[in-house]
Amino acid sequence: MVSSIRFLMCSPDHYEVDYVINPWMEGNVHKSSRDRAVEQWDQLFHLIKEYAIVDLIQPQVGVPDIVFTANGGLVLGDTVVLSRFFHKERQGEEPFFKQWFVEKGYTVHELPKELPFEGAGDALFDREGRWLWAGYGFRSELDSHPYLAKWLDIEVLSLRLMDERFYHLDTCFCPLSQGYLLYYPPAFDAYSNRLIEMRVPEEKRIAIAEADAVNFACNAVNVDHRVILNKASDELKQRLADKGFEVLETPLTEFLKAGGAAKCLTLRVTEPVQAEVHARATVESRVIRLDGHLLDSGLINRALDLVVEAGGSFQVLNFNLGEQRQSTSSAEVKVSAPSHEVMETIMTQLIDLGAVPPPQEACDISYEVVTQAGVAPDDFYVTTIYPTEVRVECQWVKVQKQRMDAALVLDSTPTGPIAECKLLRDLAVGDRVIIGVEGIRTVRKTESREQRNVQEFSFMGAGVSSERRVELVVEQIAWELRKIRDQGGKVVVTAGPVVIHTGGGEHLAHLIRQGYVQALLGGNAIAVHDIEQSMMGTSLGVDMKRGVSVRGGHRHHLKVINAVRRCGSIPQAVEQGVVTSGVLYECVRNGVPFSLAGSIRDDGPLPDTQMDLLQAQADYARLIEGADLILMLSSMLHSIGVGNMTPAGVKMVCVDINPAVVTKLSDRGSVESVGVVTDVGLFLSLLVQQLDKLTSPYHFASATA
Repeated sequence: MVSSIRFLMCSPDHYEVDYVINPWMEGNVHKSSRDRAVEQWDQLFHLIKEYAIVDLIQPQVGVPDIVFTANGGLVLGDTVVLSRFFHKERQGEEPFFKQWFVEKGYTVHELPKELPFEGAGDALFDREGRWLWAGYGFRSELDSHPYLAKWLDIEVLSLRLMDERFYHLDTCFCPLSQGYLLYYPPAFDAYSNRLIEMRVPEEKRIAIAEADAVNFACNAVNVDHRVILNKASDELKQRLADKGFEVLETPLTEFLKAGGAAKCLTLRVTEPVQAEVHARATVESRVIRLDGHLLDSGLINRALDLVVEAGGSFQVLNFNLGEQRQSTSSAEVKVSAPSHEVMETIMTQLIDLGAVPPPQEACDISYEVVTQAGVAPDDFYVTTIYPTEVRVECQWVKVQKQRMDAALVLDSTPTGPIAECKLLRDLAVGDRVIIGVEGIRTVRKTESREQRNVQEFSFMGAGVSSERRVELVVEQIAWELRKIRDQGGKVVVTAGPVVIHTGGGEHLAHLIRQGYVQALLGGNAIAVHDIEQSMMGTSLGVDMKRGVSVRGGHRHHLKVINAVRRCGSIPQAVEQGVVTSGVLYECVRNGVPFSLAGSIRDDGPLPDTQMDLLQAQADYARLIEGADLILMLSSMLHSIGVGNMTPAGVKMVCVDINPAVVTKLSDRGSVESVGVVTDVGLFLSLLVQQLDKLTSPYHFASATA
């Protein structure tokens, strides 16, 4: 019995593969057989005619892919949304499809010319009529989906395609009758797979393997309980049979060469309207503004790549290119996302790049009040290292105590509103925590190419330096240290016990003694081994002069801990003459504050070691305040912790023999950080030598000559 379902098809009189617009066409140009294609198409045509009505559109010379009628448009009831083809090779099909629909009496809607949408190839109705699945990522733009929702008065669910082999939704996704779904999950991103799983119960989902996917098993025509397709594995056929479907195979190998099969060759033109279903699109759009040297800094590319990689879409509304090399550029970009959740993720990352809403659209922040101490509202904004401003009462307010991984808390004072970064654990009931991303911006310096080049030369720029550049890097760091000291600035050193083991202790002590260090951060270990060297001449039981283990030396560090504990503290041990040299000795003698953060592995520990981790973090944060440069010396965990507490604008140098450590610190996002892969003892020795050169009479005579 023939169903009332109707399909539109086009005979392949002029079909051939004569260009490449998808991976399937590569290697198949002019290798298709038109005779075989006609034979395979006829078999599909007659098979479908046994169960449904087939209308035909006239084939046309010059548009060989018109045979794939699924891409002509999307039909619901007597309404059609015509396609806007992405590739120019197929755009010639548009007027022929339009003429056919107009002659048949359909209400025709046309998308803006620059908004790609490829019809029922990228938009598939749930067979129960509840919603429309719409794909984007390769051929159709996300911004077309709100138009579909409005014109067809139906809910649209957006799915992002990730595998270029499955460039249209119908190549990897096939809704079936009774609410079943045949699909290939790896073709979609995580958000889309989660959306599918939320809408289609597990017992209704038929996920296929790659072997079936590449045979276009999902590119199937579903007529009631029948599934017509190119080819399916025995396992898939059995699974479909178990669900009550009859699989009808018909070879379509000639059309696979162009990237299509059964579904691509048909357009269903009788999609029933469900009266109770109405328009709804979860697509969200916002306009952002970017300012700066957008092209030569790569900022515009990074921003647009970020949007796409996160699952969104964009449209550049305005781009004003700076006329001179010192001039800045500006751009206004419309950003679209398939849901509010994805939009928030995208906007958070764009804010980190300095994106702001256009002046006419700038809006105030939103906030929620904390109801449970130490717990922020669900949608709280997570801070970064970059200077941040929030919009309150139509004014931009600078955030205080900038650091990453904190919440933003709004407060009122007699002089006006203030905002500050606050760790989750410090949130108190009643705090007003800023939520969402509206009314938040990070402040990036706009620098000319010349300024950037000078800055990169004077402080290396971001990156990891190899050992063959150590001397050059050390020379630049020495100049920076000297400048900071002479200007009354602040240098903080974060150091691990390797500094002592590699013989760098005496050099670090020298830096402290000469006034180059204003605070020292570390753990129990560096202090223990530094004092062990002072008192016993060993580090971890190894004689530091001869480089050999000392009999019984493994007990030395415990004896040192015991001696300091007897004195009551490290400063008291120095005052009592128990500790007479070393890093901690110089800290005490020169009034340089230090903080030792404890860990579960610490022996003793020393009485000065702060075993309350939260208090240790607070001590670190206090000592970091106002720092101009932080020197991180072979201490991965302490260095990463310090990096997380430090706002942008503070120069950072990470020295470690392990490239992974310096890469980790350099990847934090600050352009004023550098990693140096080398032995820390060697680095400190070279640094002291370079600083001594800078203070020598000969050096200054040469510099002024």
